[in-house]
This record gives sequence, structure tokens and C-alpha cells, in this order.
Amino acid sequence: MPASGLLRTALAVGATVIAFSGTRTYTQANVEPVNGLPNPYETVRNWGTLPDGRQWGSTAGVAIDPDGKSVWAYDRCGANSCAGSKLDPILKFDSSGRLLKSFGAGTMIFPHGFQVDKDGNIWVTDERAATPDELKKFPDAAGKGNRVIKFSPDGKQLMTIGKGGAPGDPPGALNEPCDVILAPNGDILISEGHSGQGENPPPGTVGRISIFSKDGKFIRSFGKLGSGPGEFRTPHAMVFDQRGRLLVADRGNVRIQIFDPSYKFLEEWKQFSRVSGMFIKDDILYVNDSESSKANHPGWKKGVRIGSAKDGKVMFFIPPHMTEQPEGASGEGIAVDAAGDIYGAEVTVRGLTKYIRRLPTGF
Repeated sequence: MPASGLLRTALAVGATVIAFSGTRTYTQANVEPVNGLPNPYETVRNWGTLPDGRQWGSTAGVAIDPDGKSVWAYDRCGANSCAGSKLDPILKFDSSGRLLKSFGAGTMIFPHGFQVDKDGNIWVTDERAATPDELKKFPDAAGKGNRVIKFSPDGKQLMTIGKGGAPGDPPGALNEPCDVILAPNGDILISEGHSGQGENPPPGTVGRISIFSKDGKFIRSFGKLGSGPGEFRTPHAMVFDQRGRLLVADRGNVRIQIFDPSYKFLEEWKQFSRVSGMFIKDDILYVNDSESSKANHPGWKKGVRIGSAKDGKVMFFIPPHMTEQPEGASGEGIAVDAAGDIYGAEVTVRGLTKYIRRLPTGF
């Protein structure tokens, strides 16, 4: 981004711009909370109907089918883990919320990152291995977790990256894979290190992005646990913009980091808050902040922030909907269909939320 464009964006959000290693970046100190912006959307809770007798579990993943209107999501098997469950975690709905198909029973413990590629294939990160208690109850949970699984649109397993079970390092293993995404050239990017956002990350926690070829062969990793440029504390979500830049939701550092097509650090944005999920459509960036609170990000409200993927200017804010929990919710995963409606995947409140555009937005 040209310096002048970055400066205009920084002033718009009250940020201070500093030079760093030949690039420019936002500092946290003077970024004022971005809460009081227009909301042109209507919130519809509990979107998507499950079969009789089945209730939503936690979900952090939602994606749009290549047809632009069907919605894919996963459900952690009616709970917050699929260990021992015979339920299908991967779900496909039509545009009205009617369930069309489901699959994936017995393949994973803790689905987390979620993508649907241009061919309709489904990619899921199984973020953790079974706990000792889960293994004691469900011995067949051994060998699952800490891997990425690619499914065909009909549920056939096409590829697995990571040996499963205990965390480790590429090429043979993964360590808490947060998200998976396909680069413009077909490479597979996997962000690792979900435990990094805590004040004292446990030993062995990583903060990196590992790159694999389209056929699953390891190429290299970049990044490490930390808070400097190109370092991560829970790289929770990733998305590519129309220029081939990689945006990473570095949740523990309360920022989005931006990298050029060769994965060189360019800048960071603080104005979207503590980001859990991202989606880009027509150069508009949609982000879900599911975690801001008095404890970890004072003054900021959780909710959906919408702005320019070109210069980072935030234009709209969907506040958290009211729930039985006093803090409300907004979800983690986020996706936008061809009509411009937004879908959020809820971890704590559970299920899917749809945000229907009711007022003009200019895009």
C-alpha cells in the first residue's frame, strides 16, 4: 500500500503510523475502538435446520458452495468434540436452510478451520488430538487430530496432511492446525498454533504457517511464536485478497497481518479488533470478532466489522446479538453468499447466524 493511502487509513481509525523494516504498520496505542458504525443488516439466529432429535454443537466453520448460495458448515457432533460420536460433522444446506447432505462421522475430533474450494471440495483442520479422558472412553479416537482432511463434495476422503494424534512438526506432523486455505497457485497453507493466544502459552506451542504443494508435499514454514512482524500468537484464520496478498488473523496479538504473494510481511491492521474469522468478496473484508472483552481488549465490542480490503478502512459494524449470555455473541467463522448476506458460525451459543442486508451499503 502506498504510504499516503496507509496514512489516510491510519488517521481514519486514530492510529499512529511507524516505520518498521522498510514497511509501515499500525501501533495499538492510539487505535480507538471501532464500535459505533452503521449496521445495515438484520440478524437471524438459529439459521439452518438439523434433523429431528439433533441439536447444534459448537461450530467455528462456515463456507459458501461454488454455486454461490448453498451453505456448508460443521458441527462438533452436538457438543464441543466429536470423540466417540457417530454423527456426521460436515453439513450442507440449501439457501433456505434445509439440510441437503452430511458426512464425516468418525473422521475427526475437533473440526476447526474450514474451506470449500472452487471445485466444491471441503477442507477441514482437525485442531487437536483426543484428551486422555476421551481416549479412555473412546479408544478409537487414537490417531485422530492434528491433521487436515480434504473431502470431495460427496464425502470421499481425498487427502490427509499430518499423521494424526500427538502434535509435531512438518513434513510428517502438524501442531494444532487452526486454518487451511488454498493459495492462488494451488499451494496449501495451514496455520498452526491455537494455544499461542494465552498469557503463558504451554511448552511446545508454535506460531507458524506451513506451506504444502497441491499434492500435499511439504515446501516450507514461516513465522514463529511471538509478537513481532511475521510472528504469531494463534494465527486463527487466513484469506487471500484479489492482489494475492495473504491476510492472517493473528488473534492473540489482536491484529491482522498482511503478507505479499511471496509471504514477506507488509503491514498490520489493528482496527478490525480481535479477529477470529475473515472473508473477502469484491475487495470488501468481513471479519468476525468473537472474543473482545474487558479482560482481553478493553473498550472494543465483539461483532462483525466490514471494511475495505484495499486500505483497511472500516465502514460498518454489526453488534453482537443478544443471547442468554450477557455478553451476546457474533461467531467465529464467517462467509458471504452471492447475494451479499453474511453467515456466522457460533462456538459458544452454537449454530449458525445469518445477517441479511436490508439497507444499501454501496457494494
